[in-house]
Amino acid sequence: MTEKIFECKRCGYCCHGETTVSLTKDDLQRMVDHIGLPEQEVKEKYLRITGNVVQMKTVEGHCIFYDNGCTVHPGRPWRCAQWPLHPSIITDQANFEAINRSCPGIKEEVGYEKFCEILAEILESKDKT
Repeated sequence: MTEKIFECKRCGYCCHGETTVSLTKDDLQRMVDHIGLPEQEVKEKYLRITGNVVQMKTVEGHCIFYDNGCTVHPGRPWRCAQWPLHPSIITDQANFEAINRSCPGIKEEVGYEKFCEILAEILESKDKT
């Protein structure tokens, strides 16, 4: 159903910035499994750990795993997989407009109301699983 409102263009805009998303324990395990290295080595090479916060390192203003696309796409964190279909879009049209300006994959021709209707269905179905 996602394809009705979004098609990733692999532009990498969402991978740029001085910070990245925080990883859950499941994210870390998925990433370790995908990379195929011991967890400690993955942590040392690719992650920044501050207290209980685990994030991917950044290199030259982008995620360490970005190289003309996500190099760990199947093992990426759930927040990366969720983006740009963020629940805040449903509650605030300004969020939709801001995300839409930065993400060429959003199918704005659907219109805001229909977009929200479909996004709500997507989020609801994920909550049930």
